[in-house]
Amino acid sequence: MTTPDGTRVMIFTPKTTAIAKQGMPAFFGVSENSTGARNLSLNLTAFGPGGRAKTHYHRDYETAIYTVSGAIVLLYGDKLEHEALMLPGSFTYIPPVVPHIAFNLSMTEPATAITARNDAREQENVVLMPELDGPWLDQIIADRRARG
Repeated sequence: MTTPDGTRVMIFTPKTTAIAKQGMPAFFGVSENSTGARNLSLNLTAFGPGGRAKTHYHRDYETAIYTVSGAIVLLYGDKLEHEALMLPGSFTYIPPVVPHIAFNLSMTEPATAITARNDAREQENVVLMPELDGPWLDQIIADRRARG
């Protein structure tokens, strides 16, 4: 179907996950590449047991996350000094250029989240922050998982 401005309504189902630049599996949904979207992206992130992202931020774009299943911890801030627990049914907002990392709290159960961003080229605007990854962060994540 084509709208008056020439765009098409599209329905599709990604068959497999791909690894996002942030390091976790995702079903890439709506984006410039998949649908020709101009101002948004929508993906399903699939954290396996013990899964985690790499520390990153999104250049100039807002992120909204809806937690579908599992418990996902979000560490955020200039030194990842803040924590938010994302549980099923919760919505999370991350402003542009805020360093963050998400990880599945469980080592035995998967967790999933739907992520929307006002950026149709969302993978191009992911900025990795390896200076905030490392053994100290591994220990923080292990300690947090131990607390449940």
